[in-house]
Amino acid sequence: MNIKITKSIQGGKVKAIASKSQAHRLLICAALETPRERGVKCESFISCTESSEDIDATIRCLIGLGAEIKSTNEGFHITPINRSLISQTKTYTLDCGESGATLRFMLPVCAALGASVEIYMKGRLPSRPLTDLYNVMTSHGCLISPQGVSPLTCTGQLSSGKYTLSGNISSQYISGLLLALPLLKDESKIQVTGTLESRPYVDMTLEALRLFGIKINENETNTFIISGTQNYTAPKEIKVGGDWSNAAFWLSAGAIGKSSITCTGLDLKSQQGDKKVCELLARFGAKVEYEKTAVTVTPETLCGIEIDAKNIPDLVPILAAVASVAKGKTIIYNAERLRIKESDRLKTVTQMLSKLGADIKETKDGLIITGNATLTGGVVESYGDHRIAMTAAVISAVCTTPVEIIGADAVRKSYPTFFEDFKVLGADWDEF
Repeated sequence: MNIKITKSIQGGKVKAIASKSQAHRLLICAALETPRERGVKCESFISCTESSEDIDATIRCLIGLGAEIKSTNEGFHITPINRSLISQTKTYTLDCGESGATLRFMLPVCAALGASVEIYMKGRLPSRPLTDLYNVMTSHGCLISPQGVSPLTCTGQLSSGKYTLSGNISSQYISGLLLALPLLKDESKIQVTGTLESRPYVDMTLEALRLFGIKINENETNTFIISGTQNYTAPKEIKVGGDWSNAAFWLSAGAIGKSSITCTGLDLKSQQGDKKVCELLARFGAKVEYEKTAVTVTPETLCGIEIDAKNIPDLVPILAAVASVAKGKTIIYNAERLRIKESDRLKTVTQMLSKLGADIKETKDGLIITGNATLTGGVVESYGDHRIAMTAAVISAVCTTPVEIIGADAVRKSYPTFFEDFKVLGADWDEF
C-alpha cells in the first residue's frame, strides 16, 4: 500500500494499542500452563483488544505445538499445550513470519519441550543474528540446522546447566531461555557477560514469569538462577497493557505538531522501557503532563539533546524525527543494534529523513541530527519496516509539502490500525 498524506495530525486523544512485547510473553506463559490436576483441562483468558502480524506469529507457533487459542474482540482464550502429547518422532511446523521475538522465544521453548521443529521465516528474519542463542543451545543438547536459511530445524532435548550469553546482542535470547528453562528437570543458570542492553525487556519477561508463578533468582546482577520442574500457573486475571513503543509516535506528534495530543490506556508503572519517551520529550522541551492512565504532550520550543539508546532502541526512529525540528544538535548513540532490525534502521532513518529535508548523519552506533524549523516533504520508502513507515507519517506534520510513503502497509507488523488512529487525530491520506 502506498499513501499520500493530504492532511497532517491536528491533535486530540487516542487510546494506546495493546503491548506487542507483553502479549508475546503472556501468550507463551499461558500456553505452558500446567493443569492443576491430572486429566483436568484448563483454560485461561488474556484480555487484549488488538493483535498484529507479530502477535499472530506467536499464536500460530503455539497452535502448531498443540495449544488451542481462540481470538475474540476482547482477547485470547488459551488451552495450553499438552506436554505429554509432544512426540519426539514428529516434526512440528512453525511459522514465525518476520517476528524476531517469536523466533527467539519459541526456539528454546520448543527445545525444552523436546519438540523437533521446522521454523519458517520471512523477510530479513533468516539473516538476523541468532549466533549466541544458537551456540548455547547446541552445547546443551540441541541439533540446529545452519543459520541464514528458512526453514530452520531444531531437534533434541535442551538440557539444564550453565548458559553464558553476551548482553549486547539481543535481550530476546535471555528472555527465550528464561521462558524455557523452568520446564527442565534440574536447575539452570544464565550468566550475562558485559552490559545487558535492553534490560527493561528482560524485566518484562521476569514480570510475566512471576505472574504465572515461576521463580527466578537474581542473586548477582544479570545472573539468573532458574529452578527446574516448575509449573506455570495462570492467574485469574491477565491483561495486556498499553504499548509504550507505539504510543511514542503519538506523543512525539504532540511535541512537534500544532496542538496537544493525549494518549490513554497507559500504565505509568509499566516495566516497558519505552515509557522513557516521556522523559526524553520533556528534555527536548515539550510539555508533558500525566494522569492516572494517560499522558498529554503539548508542543513547545524544542532544543537538541543527547540520547543514550542502549535500553530504548525502538524509540530511535521517532526521536530522530523529533530531533530533526529541534533547535541545535541532537546526538543519538549506543544504537548499533538497530542495524539488525527489520531494516538497518540507522541507515533507513537517515535516508528517509534526508529525503524529507532533514540534516541527519549516520555514525557507527547512532545518529547526529541538526534541527530545522520545517522539513520539505517528498516521497519516501518504508523499507518494509513498520517503524520507518510510522515515523514518516508523523513527521509529515512539519513538512511544507505532502509526504508520500511507499509500502506504508508495513505498519501491520506491530500496529495494523495505525492509519485509522492517524485519522482519529485529524490527519487524512489517499491511497495510490
